[in-house]
Amino acid sequence: MSSDSFKDGLIAHIPSLRAFAASLSGSITLADDLVQDTLLKAWANADKFEPGTNMRAWLFTILRNIYYSLYRKRSREVQDSEGTYAQRLAVHGSQEGHLEIADFQAALAQLPEEQREALIMVGATGISYEEAAEICGVALGTIKSRVNRARTKLAEMLSTSGVEETGPDAKMLAALRVSGSESSLP
Repeated sequence: MSSDSFKDGLIAHIPSLRAFAASLSGSITLADDLVQDTLLKAWANADKFEPGTNMRAWLFTILRNIYYSLYRKRSREVQDSEGTYAQRLAVHGSQEGHLEIADFQAALAQLPEEQREALIMVGATGISYEEAAEICGVALGTIKSRVNRARTKLAEMLSTSGVEETGPDAKMLAALRVSGSESSLP
């Protein structure tokens, strides 16, 4: 693969990398840093990329590994026991939709890491179940199960019995979508 076509491939995946990083980290600033680190690492290891393989999955795997390395490093840092840091991250909107999103984000943060990651990949970034399974290095059924459990747990935490009880926000609808009810969504 020529360096120009490799570079074009990297550039083409920046929007989806950024969306995945933002969903994973919960911070646009951190997401931009994660994407930048991912691109630098990918560029430095361009010789290890095998042409004909899935570049998107390769890049998402790099980003995911960088995030987990950072996450492990942060776990050794001082905890935010009084919630001061968390309060600065929360944005309280003046409209009901903003409140629903804040509730959703809080519920999403409470999901087990594996379920949250699978739900973000499939529900928010539009990655197929097959690609998500490849990125996470697990079986297809495992990813489907994680997404289903995450959606069910979110619905419980948000006290909803179905997507019809959510607001009009497309991201929330996508995250709570339950198999078989896709056709009834607005």
